[in-house]
Amino acid sequence: MHPHLHTKDNRGCEEVMAILDECHARGFLWKASGMCNQAKRNVNKCLRAERLERTKKNREVAKVKRAGITAKWTDIDENS
Repeated sequence: MHPHLHTKDNRGCEEVMAILDECHARGFLWKASGMCNQAKRNVNKCLRAERLERTKKNREVAKVKRAGITAKWTDIDENS
């Protein structure tokens, strides 16, 4: 399962999502026969790449915050 497709966080994948939407618009038999599978894989690959990038940025921010907290606790311990 993936997140909602058309959100502000998924702007980099709009093109592949549009291709998947076009494929799904062709009808149920088109989807059921597997004609949209490659488009779906491309959407999943794009969303995964965006998620990994977002995770990497969040990890860096967390490291900076953690370093600040550690510095404050060290200061508290030294001055107590």
